[in-house]
Amino acid sequence: MDERRSTKRQRVLKAGSIQIGAGGAIDCTVRNLSQFGAALDVQSPVGIPDEFILIIPNDRLRLPCRVAWRKAGRIGIRFG
Repeated sequence: MDERRSTKRQRVLKAGSIQIGAGGAIDCTVRNLSQFGAALDVQSPVGIPDEFILIIPNDRLRLPCRVAWRKAGRIGIRFG
């Protein structure tokens, strides 16, 4: 598999939440993380919008994101 990322991602296992719409949220698990993006495990990528706010409560982070790719149960995101 070719590595297309510009920076190395760090493996993590953090609880997160995908904020969608007015008050809606989808639970997720952050599996890897870099300065520019992350991979998230989700129950299903169906219904997750192309842009959303990722909340990582333990790190007190609220990050605007854009979906880069989707696979069964996992999505890749870019911050910004």
